[in-house]
Amino acid sequence: MVVETQLVTFPSLALDCGVTLSPVDCAYETYGELNAARSNAILLCHAFSGDAHAAGISKEDGRPGWWSDMVGPGLAFDTGKYFVICANILGGCRGTTGPGSVNPVTHAPYAMAFPVVTIGDMVRLQKMLIDHLGIARLLSVSGGSMGGMQTLAWAVLFPEAVASVIPIATTSRHSAQQIAFNEVGRQSIMSDPDWREGNYYGQGAPKRGLAVARMVGHITYMSDDSMKEKFGRRLRQRAELGYDFSAEFEVESYLRYRGSQFVDRFDANSYLYITKAMDYFDLALGHASLGAAFEKTRARFLVISFTSDWLYPTYQSLEIVSALRGRNRDVAYCELPSSYGHDAFLLEVKEQTELVTGFLASTFRNLGRGNSA
Repeated sequence: MVVETQLVTFPSLALDCGVTLSPVDCAYETYGELNAARSNAILLCHAFSGDAHAAGISKEDGRPGWWSDMVGPGLAFDTGKYFVICANILGGCRGTTGPGSVNPVTHAPYAMAFPVVTIGDMVRLQKMLIDHLGIARLLSVSGGSMGGMQTLAWAVLFPEAVASVIPIATTSRHSAQQIAFNEVGRQSIMSDPDWREGNYYGQGAPKRGLAVARMVGHITYMSDDSMKEKFGRRLRQRAELGYDFSAEFEVESYLRYRGSQFVDRFDANSYLYITKAMDYFDLALGHASLGAAFEKTRARFLVISFTSDWLYPTYQSLEIVSALRGRNRDVAYCELPSSYGHDAFLLEVKEQTELVTGFLASTFRNLGRGNSA
């Protein structure tokens, strides 16, 4: 399945910070066909470094989608049954307006003049896209990690517009540790002389700082067991220690490779803005409690976590489940066994497919009977 990224431009978007951004581009892809009743649409929300290309093969560069094993005919998000949509987030660098976009006032990239955005802002732009596509109510919104934060925001901000929500390996708000890891990444970028206070466009990006930020992030995506199995203490292309500072261990070489690979496809300023949006996210903000935040939600929920995920540990998913049950909401929960760490939501395909397939099918049946969810 070859897919092409599409682009729609909206006149303006009012942000949580008080600024109105104008105009706003939104890059998105779709898979499958929208039915006559417009009742089979599913929105996928990508994680931090993802983009609109969730499935199939990109017409632009031949890349497979980041969730290709989950989206397609006969897969968890079955494009033979459902119309699946994925949009690049606000503040990103893969088509949707972000700090690297041209500021219509200065005719130069926004850089750090770009306003600070939130998860809520990202979701409001997605809602504008869904309205543009003529969809009154989504069958489901699903995503892992930061994508899971967006799914929760959808349920709270637009309770009438979504029938079900599938938050995976996520949280209702960042812990101090999660904020700390993001801050290390930001400081790595901003400490790079090539960052130039964000004004590096056309002069060379802060590749060293961004690469180190990605290396730190990648460590948090894996578990101790997965790193032990993948690398252990194996040396790279040598039999003995060299007693120097080259990449002697396989894990060192791997992290350097991932860091260098990342800088070729991601904007450093987007890294700053997106991680800040994640840190600002607090679903209970403006409500008496997390449970109170769910007071007006009408969606069914399927919450999934993984045993070895120490970046977004199970207790954070259980907080969400407890708050939902405290408001007598329809919620199913499953902690899946995995040794992959946080990356499990991208890799544990079989187990997630079994859960998602049944959940979506029952939600679709309920809608067909005229039930609220």
